Amino acid sequence: MKQIILVAETGSDITPEFATRYGIEMVPMHVNFAEETLDDGSFPAERIRTYYQETGKLPKTSGSTPEDFEKKFDEIHAKWPEAQILYLAYSAVTTCSYQSAKIAAEDRNYVTMLDTRQVSVGQGAIVITLAQIMEANPGMTLEETVAAAKDLIERGNMCFLPDNLEFLHAGGRVSNAAYLGSRLLGIHPCIELLEGKLMATKKYRGKMVKVAAKMVEEYAEKYNLDRECLWIVYTIGLSDQVKESVKAAAEACGFKKLEWIQANCVITTHGGPAAFGFAGFTKK
Repeated sequence: MKQIILVAETGSDITPEFATRYGIEMVPMHVNFAEETLDDGSFPAERIRTYYQETGKLPKTSGSTPEDFEKKFDEIHAKWPEAQILYLAYSAVTTCSYQSAKIAAEDRNYVTMLDTRQVSVGQGAIVITLAQIMEANPGMTLEETVAAAKDLIERGNMCFLPDNLEFLHAGGRVSNAAYLGSRLLGIHPCIELLEGKLMATKKYRGKMVKVAAKMVEEYAEKYNLDRECLWIVYTIGLSDQVKESVKAAAEACGFKKLEWIQANCVITTHGGPAAFGFAGFTKK
């Protein structure tokens, strides 16, 4: 019988395969087109690019609603009435999801919540790694599981490298001057998750195939990442050449395993096509 059920949003980019393998329950975030709202992950991410090409506009993204969490919490409780739910949230400063879950959990004393302070594969790596720890230690109590989750959250690091700033500019997240400068000079800003916030920390200049590999080398050293596994996320359109360059750089850094995950629609909307990012944990 399941004692603890892990819950995360689709914005974590946890694949259906990982969710099924470890029994992780997913709550949808949303993508709002002009005349319809769809659940993140319920349609191909290619539609984001097509919509932008046809309209010159990006869809809007939104977090999970209280109703989304109420439905999921009740489904879990009906199936496993004795189980505790541990919700590991998409960064609370970036979306309404955490607040929505807080509202939904008010009369449900079997729900515990933690802010991962991460998005996309940064959040996904925490959730999946915790699930692996739980599988290896089936007798873990809720308190022990929460402590393990907090350790992963404290050691988790993620960065992201857009191929260009077109989608960020179209979404109003960078200025026109920054967008034009990026195109003219071939600048790729490294975006890190710092205290839950997306922060541009360094600018790389050159072709993606080179700067992506360089970022792996520098970031792994900067944060002393554990070399057991590197969690890699990418959006539609990332070339095989860039993937091979990243793979070679990661292996040269000593990473034993690479987990490649294609981003869902929320992350694609923000990062644009051919973007690349990764996450890992600082060594203990």
